[in-house]
Amino acid sequence: MQHAFWHDKWERGEIGFHQRDINSFLTRFADTAGLTDGKRVLVPLCGKSKDMTWLLQRGCEVVGIELNESAVQQYFKELGSVPEVTQIGEFTCYAATDITIFCGDVLSITQAMIGKIDAVYDRAALVALPADMRRPYVKTLLTTAPEARHLLITFEYDQALHSGPPFSVTEAELHELYGCAKMQPVLASEPLQGGLKGRVPAMESAWLIS
Repeated sequence: MQHAFWHDKWERGEIGFHQRDINSFLTRFADTAGLTDGKRVLVPLCGKSKDMTWLLQRGCEVVGIELNESAVQQYFKELGSVPEVTQIGEFTCYAATDITIFCGDVLSITQAMIGKIDAVYDRAALVALPADMRRPYVKTLLTTAPEARHLLITFEYDQALHSGPPFSVTEAELHELYGCAKMQPVLASEPLQGGLKGRVPAMESAWLIS
């Protein structure tokens, strides 16, 4: 999946993946996943998610990664904050109090750039990637934040009914990607209200990866 695909989505305003409300799994399992006061939380493919603001309000330091610069600019405008903009390697870095968003390709991020991460919150990143990109994505996260817990939210549905994204990701694939030793029993798995894209029956699941 090329970068142009996502830039085009933002340019056209086709951002159905952007939730107006705080994700319910986040509010239910933030403490379990260690997304607590004083922790540094990585949010990959963050867009302009309001979940980041919720994390800020509970005392977390947020580090986001987003490909589309317009999304990052919109986020800070909606936050009511004027960020400091710098260049770090190939990333344009937007920073304000307790939040930094790296604008660029998530697969190019390194631990040296972002520092120690305590937890990862992945609501719409893994499921946004086609199968051939998921393994390098997970490898990047595990290398960049080797000691972090992950709160991961996935969808599972009949892929024949919808080509994605978001894509269907099974429990078996998660075990292959993260390693069985890291996978904890599913925290919750519930029918997605209204279905995926309003028409495809799907299960939404929350996972804790240690």
